[in-house]
Amino acid sequence: MPRKLDPVARRAQRNRSRLKKAAGDRLRLSVFRSSKNISVQLIDDAKGVTIAAASTQEEAFKKTGAKTSSKEGAAAIGKLIAQRALAKGQKRVVFDRGRYLFHGRVKALADAARESGLDF
Repeated sequence: MPRKLDPVARRAQRNRSRLKKAAGDRLRLSVFRSSKNISVQLIDDAKGVTIAAASTQEEAFKKTGAKTSSKEGAAAIGKLIAQRALAKGQKRVVFDRGRYLFHGRVKALADAARESGLDF
């Protein structure tokens, strides 16, 4: 007998299923946010592979000097993933906020990625 999902998991599943239907041939920019860090992946759902990724735990971020759990840190990650996506030739993506509200660090990451050249 299948178990019911908790409301947070249901929200993430609902959001992700809508995105996959509307995405077409675009890649998915998926965000994971914890209390101390934020990470983002550029995923090709058709092939099931990750094209590019960025996190506050890697050395490229630590050189920026931004705090990991701040909006400035999230903006730095947004710029970093945009640079990596453009280097791979990917400009058009669909933004997957998952279970998180589009507010605070998630919004700062999205705005920085848009300013750096990603189209979503």
